[in-house]
Amino acid sequence: MNLAIHTQNLGRIYKIRGGKKTDPKELEALRDVNLEIGQGELFGLLGPNGAGKTTLIKILTTLLAPTSGQACITGFDVIKDPQKVRSRINMVSGGESSGYGLLTVRENLWMFSQFYGIPSKEANRRIKELLKVVGLEDRLNTKSSDLSTGLRQKMNIVRGFMTDPAVLFLDEPTLGLDVGASRDVRSFIRQWIDENHPLPDVPSGDASRGEGRGEGRTLLLTTHYMVEADELCDRVAIINEGRVLACDTPANLKRRLQQDVIFKMEVSPLNGLSADNFEGLPGVRKAIHAPKDGSAELDLILEKDDALGGVVNMMTSNDVHILNLQKREPTLEDVFVDLVGRSMEEVEAGEQ
Repeated sequence: MNLAIHTQNLGRIYKIRGGKKTDPKELEALRDVNLEIGQGELFGLLGPNGAGKTTLIKILTTLLAPTSGQACITGFDVIKDPQKVRSRINMVSGGESSGYGLLTVRENLWMFSQFYGIPSKEANRRIKELLKVVGLEDRLNTKSSDLSTGLRQKMNIVRGFMTDPAVLFLDEPTLGLDVGASRDVRSFIRQWIDENHPLPDVPSGDASRGEGRGEGRTLLLTTHYMVEADELCDRVAIINEGRVLACDTPANLKRRLQQDVIFKMEVSPLNGLSADNFEGLPGVRKAIHAPKDGSAELDLILEKDDALGGVVNMMTSNDVHILNLQKREPTLEDVFVDLVGRSMEEVEAGEQ
């Protein structure tokens, strides 16, 4: 398999200001990250805020040097050959500023295309084609300052695809978007990777596409949205506290829990009970408790169906009533809970 991205024992440590010179404070953002991502793959890096996703992206895009280990893009080392790496990649981050507000959508995208040496005629053709794909063709001459947040992010997404890179990095591309805009962006991403060929009518040897295009486009997506990773990605690496905990297809990651039984319950307030109380029962592997107004949600990962009896007995003894009970298939959220011991929401809440 030809590798688009390869990391070996990659690590990054930040020095934190305020520490004494004799005892400087350090934050280990990445630890021994080993990834092999093939050409043509849509690969997801799934983890909570602060897990190390953006640090990894910055290293792979030559914006940040690793403290240890090695990273290569299409065979070129990000430290030894940064210029060759940059000619083959592009990057878009969710929530970043989107161009100059006084310029129109077309002018912003055209200006960016010139940084990559795309001929003006070809740039304008690509702009119209890509804006049509994301439903922005009627905003071609609208000032970017007059666009909504969702429309500005769509323009930003188009900027990333303009150069038809060999490897595209999308760092939380749907961050802050509404449901409709997020759906449109995900659809465009999947379409781009599935086409698996350069933009039509691009001249052979066009320098704007970068050298050495291989067997297909590669896209690395970082996200903390479980549905986004499940819907889009060929493979997913789950990362937390700078470490890759698991890497496989979404289906295989969920299959690892299929020997378990998963229940979702809505119950009355737990009257002093906690998730730890349920995890102490025989056959209960994990319990996640989320209080709600006047009720509570309880997710249970059980070794066998009959372990539910102990849970029900404990609730009955504490005057807790079951309002709704559903048995369901595993999700990536369940995989994350199984690996980390807490839900994504709980991990992110703990970082705040």
